[in-house]
Amino acid sequence: MIGWNTFALLAVTSLSPAPAPQVAMDIPAPEQIMAVPPEIKTLLRERVTDTTNSPENRLQRLVELIFDPSGLGLQYDTEATLTIAETWQQRRANCLSFTLLFVALAREVGLEARVQEVGQVVTWYQDQGLIFNAGHVNAGLRVNGRPATMDLDSNVLYDSRGPRQISDRRALAHFYNNRGADQLAAHDYATARRYFDLSLQMEPRFVPAWSNLGVLESRVNDLTAASHDFETALSINKNHAPSLHNASKLYLQIGDTRRAAQLQTRLERSRDKDPFYQFMQGVAAERGGDYPLAVHYYGKAVRLYGRAHQFHFGLARAYFLSGNNRQAEREMVRARALGGSDEQRAIYQTKLDGIRRLEARHAAH
Repeated sequence: MIGWNTFALLAVTSLSPAPAPQVAMDIPAPEQIMAVPPEIKTLLRERVTDTTNSPENRLQRLVELIFDPSGLGLQYDTEATLTIAETWQQRRANCLSFTLLFVALAREVGLEARVQEVGQVVTWYQDQGLIFNAGHVNAGLRVNGRPATMDLDSNVLYDSRGPRQISDRRALAHFYNNRGADQLAAHDYATARRYFDLSLQMEPRFVPAWSNLGVLESRVNDLTAASHDFETALSINKNHAPSLHNASKLYLQIGDTRRAAQLQTRLERSRDKDPFYQFMQGVAAERGGDYPLAVHYYGKAVRLYGRAHQFHFGLARAYFLSGNNRQAEREMVRARALGGSDEQRAIYQTKLDGIRRLEARHAAH
């Protein structure tokens, strides 16, 4: 497996309107997004296809070309949702842009490649008053009949279902939704709407775009339209957490407390079964110094998804900070056994050795 990631799902908690400055932007047509510029095609011929007929060697040389300073020299930038031509010009990409780039170039050199989508990942972050639930895409390959995955972020934790192949149209829906989310965060609602509309043209049942469009309508005080958008999202995926959260806030705002309570109850039930949510609650408790509560949440995450080394490591930390070294050692052993790479397992082994030394000192006294 070769390691990479992208963020595509957005949940916006604030429903308050804000000024929307108008900014002129060129919006790429669908056929422009994954179009490979002539300069890249030349590099691909010179450094990949003309040098070897072996699919494995072509894959390796393609990876080198993308990251080598004498090739694309690609740099990671979380904000760079770019077309392939823009990525070539700017030499930067976020995980979605990188996935689209890699799939297009892999096909150009004769490899079988598809965009893959993961419904949920463990990466959450806050920016500009928004909470982003980071969904994920990566590239699926078939080389000499064997499947492989190219993922920019080797540390991202997939949900238990793992990646699934998606159509190019759905991949482009991710692109337009990401760009729309950027414009929504910048309060450019006119441009954001154009992007969300394009996302839904690519994939009419693309839940994140319906949810984000609902947030946009809320921001401009069209609450009837916002309600329609959230309900459409929930008709497609009744447990979509961002839509449940935003819709319940909206219904409270308009005084429909019964519907708000229904959605809030559904959200709580969904979160109760969501190991990622439980894990993030554990992180919050740990950062707040409430280590017994952190043990509770990390433990629940482990029970819901026991194969995630990150969850066992979190539980080990919480036990250690609570003074329970014996349980911390047990969970660290499990984290080490599940570690996704030799480097990760070595890190866990070092921490395990430290716990055991501390235990030995305590026993000696």
